[in-house]
Amino acid sequence: MDTIFALATARGKAGVSIIRLSGPKSFDAAKTLTGRTIPPREPVLASIRDHDGSLIDKALVLGFAGGASFTGEDVVELHLHGSPSIVAAVLRVLGDAEDLRLAEPGEFTRRAMENGKLDLAQVEGLADLIDAETEAQRRQAIRVFSGALGAKTEGWRRDLVRAAALLEATIDFADEDLPVDVSPEVRSLTSGVRAELDQMAAGVGVAERIRDGFEVAIVGPPNIGKSTLLNTLAGREAAITSSVAGTTRDIIEVRMDLRGLPVSFLDTAGLRDTADEVETIGIARAVERAASADMRVFLLEDAETRLPVQIQADDVVLQGKADQTGEGVSGLTGQGVPELLDRVHTVLSQRVAGAGLAIRERHRVALVRASAALAICEDEMSHGMDRAEIAAEELRSAVRALETMIGRVDVESVLDEIFASFCLGK
Repeated sequence: MDTIFALATARGKAGVSIIRLSGPKSFDAAKTLTGRTIPPREPVLASIRDHDGSLIDKALVLGFAGGASFTGEDVVELHLHGSPSIVAAVLRVLGDAEDLRLAEPGEFTRRAMENGKLDLAQVEGLADLIDAETEAQRRQAIRVFSGALGAKTEGWRRDLVRAAALLEATIDFADEDLPVDVSPEVRSLTSGVRAELDQMAAGVGVAERIRDGFEVAIVGPPNIGKSTLLNTLAGREAAITSSVAGTTRDIIEVRMDLRGLPVSFLDTAGLRDTADEVETIGIARAVERAASADMRVFLLEDAETRLPVQIQADDVVLQGKADQTGEGVSGLTGQGVPELLDRVHTVLSQRVAGAGLAIRERHRVALVRASAALAICEDEMSHGMDRAEIAAEELRSAVRALETMIGRVDVESVLDEIFASFCLGK
């Protein structure tokens, strides 16, 4: 492979900037820069010099032999003083070398996967870990990045390979009397795996919401205090407030970290009958977005208020403008706001508890495909072992579906999209 290099830390002035090299010429390039041999796994303080021998910087240089590096190749890291001019000078020297080239986005991580250091699910977990903004996102990403999903998938794969081997033995010795009926063990293996697949597939939706953020819509009639409440939650003037009914025409979103959970609160148009064409569009959008939100906070004038949005079990129903009525919630005075946030956090935390290791729609599709194949396998076996060959083929289909989840087979179509989201130095 080519030897690649890139800045692995953020651009701009910093205390330290790291340039990473990976590939067969990494140590040779480091020797050219420093004038000395860099030993693996021993930090060296070395002078980094330009082509003419002029000093660029004094840096800490770390070398990692192929088997002990992130990419699985020889890797060298240059820990430079974080001056943009220093970084530019070193990148210029490396770019002038014939045997080196600038890395493409995500290429270091892609090489780690191709060299068996990471599976595809771990790569996705790493991408989520880099993007994590809240504690819940970090915890979810680190579980996947640590290899938990791959390990779970490998366990399922072993059970299904065992079941397939038992069926293959039945097929190979069809003309002989087998001493043991293998069908009970095969059914036990397939039913156990299938139950776990279905359970994990059911948790993908929640896992996606942890990654992308939950949505909580604030719903109610005009002039009930929705925008004022949103501004209080945001800690800024995110929405225009006015005594004029129908001020909010479009949906205003405020994203926040609610005690570790990523939550977007949505201020929606006041729900009422109106002849105003623009306001009508805003109300239609409000109804649609509120219906699709993970949770709704209804601000009502009284118990008799009727709105075109169905109240669901976990929704919060409060009286608005508590500063005037003394009951409910008020964004103006803050009354009831802590209790509201407590309730939202409790509901969403309960949902988070149902999230599994599978965190993407791609994972859910693979799990559903594998479960469907196992269902067919069990159905074929119910007709007797004369159809063991068909059942065995369905087992192989289930295994292939699981292997796509961790990137062993048939994932080329998703690789470019995944790695394009990484920065150059990752």
